[in-house]
Amino acid sequence: MAGKVMKAVQYSRYGGGANALKHVELPVPSPKKDQVLIKVEAAALNPIDWKIQNGVMRPFQPSKFPLVPVTDISGEVLEVGSEVKKFKAGDKVVAMLDNFSGGLAEFAVAKEKLTVKRPEQISADEGSGLVAAGLAAHQALTAGGVSLDGTGKTKTVLVTAASGGVGHYAVQLAKLGGHHVTATCGARNLEFVKNLGADEVLDYKTPEGAALKSPSGKKYDVVINCAEGISWSTYQRNLSEYGKVVNLPASGSTMWTFVVKKVTFSKKKMLMVFLSPNGDTLEFLVRLAGEGKLKTTVDSRFPLSKAEDGWGKCIESHATGKIIVEP
Repeated sequence: MAGKVMKAVQYSRYGGGANALKHVELPVPSPKKDQVLIKVEAAALNPIDWKIQNGVMRPFQPSKFPLVPVTDISGEVLEVGSEVKKFKAGDKVVAMLDNFSGGLAEFAVAKEKLTVKRPEQISADEGSGLVAAGLAAHQALTAGGVSLDGTGKTKTVLVTAASGGVGHYAVQLAKLGGHHVTATCGARNLEFVKNLGADEVLDYKTPEGAALKSPSGKKYDVVINCAEGISWSTYQRNLSEYGKVVNLPASGSTMWTFVVKKVTFSKKKMLMVFLSPNGDTLEFLVRLAGEGKLKTTVDSRFPLSKAEDGWGKCIESHATGKIIVEP
């Protein structure tokens, strides 16, 4: 593929939203010794993508511009690096790209250790949707002490924003582990979240939903929080004695609560989860999906030529499941 060009979408500065995305032609990347070159069949959008565009990672990992965004892809291996052992040309795979970038293009390179084979039962769209959102759900649950293999104590789990990307995986994984799940979502998605397996579903716009109050009066051992703007006091009233809130959307107020709860040795705690790429966990999730135990819901699909429309929808934060771009 050396010397060939590909279509891609990139932005060249912080901010600007969907309007800052530009369609370009770039050289097809060449795989390094530990990488595979993938023909991208689907790329999944995540809130972290537009948050990176807005500068959320700037203090820790400044972006190098121009940047081709998106980390979650699914496709077919075309070439492998000299040290790659697990893959060959023609393999269908799911991959997480380095530095949250490279996915909005016709071709991308991924490290062997963050690439897994995609069973034929899983479509490219489903595979790409599973990556960062599935990993975040898995890591949040395990950080909260929720066992996912059916062993250990049964816990009462609350998942907020349960119809979104991370939320809809968290509900399914918690239920696979045998736990009691209460979930919040908008009114239009109540039935959808029930069908994911949630035991109780709350409309977050009702007084009971806004208060996170379990219909059965249960206190939560673990809250997987995928929503914005919920106060610590709201959680505190609903937590069991040693309850934990595992927070995924980082903000100044949640960081402060995290620090205070740690410093004061409070029984009730807030934990912060920052996505950590893990090939073994991704392989576990893909295996569950291949067995039909973990399903990806696709909210909408956009061709690469209309990637900015999908980007705008992602920013609106009202997707049910995943938004997919197909080169």
